[in-house]
Amino acid sequence: MQRPESGEMLGGAQKSNRLSRAAFFGGSFDPPHLGHLAVARAARAAFRLDAVLFAPVGAQPLKPEGSSASFDDRVAMTQMAIEEERGFVVSLLDAPRNVDAAGPAPNYTIDTLRNLRESLKPEAELYCLMGADSFFGLRRWHRAAEIPFVAPLIVASRPGQPLEGLKAALPEGLLLVPAPEGDATESGVEVRSFVLANNAGARAPFYVMPGLDVEISATEIRAQIRGGAGQGVGRDILPAAVCGYIAQHQLYRS
Repeated sequence: MQRPESGEMLGGAQKSNRLSRAAFFGGSFDPPHLGHLAVARAARAAFRLDAVLFAPVGAQPLKPEGSSASFDDRVAMTQMAIEEERGFVVSLLDAPRNVDAAGPAPNYTIDTLRNLRESLKPEAELYCLMGADSFFGLRRWHRAAEIPFVAPLIVASRPGQPLEGLKAALPEGLLLVPAPEGDATESGVEVRSFVLANNAGARAPFYVMPGLDVEISATEIRAQIRGGAGQGVGRDILPAAVCGYIAQHQLYRS
């Protein structure tokens, strides 16, 4: 099986049919930071992934004001952030859709995952990777209860995050139960395994990586830049190339 090269870009669903084990990692990436990379590295190791698909979103339904940086800028920064990482790929699956008088059509994760699933080989394994902050907003996502049955969820949780908090964040109609195979730590990354069940009796794996202490906020990064913190802002929490791109293009200054 041919692996993706470091920093490769997939336009739409093309080339994805060669993947055997992949995780979709969607988000604004406004900007992409070291926390995103830490989550993706942990998932790559724990689940032996061929690819982590970093997919900057075109129009996020829960953020009607849009992203601070343009889609093209966010794609460029994400490409720079993952350039040296084996198997990390920028995906355009969530690129802006058709635009009318009301603006761009929203990008829904359930639709993107279904399209991606159809482009993969039938035997390929697809996961949906997200950080804790995204997971705790999952109830508000479009057709959220269907997502785990298209692509099992991998949630990067903070150390000490109570399991009850995860249960409370689940979309209505989903039940969380322990998995028969238990937990796994062979890769050096702790993974807690569960099963999600819905009212129709369908079941899907659900995974939590509880040992990732990633306290980085893209919102705070943008606020620091707007506040005139200088070109050195984010040096310890952003890839160097991303810092340079932000400075060169004067992003987040207003």
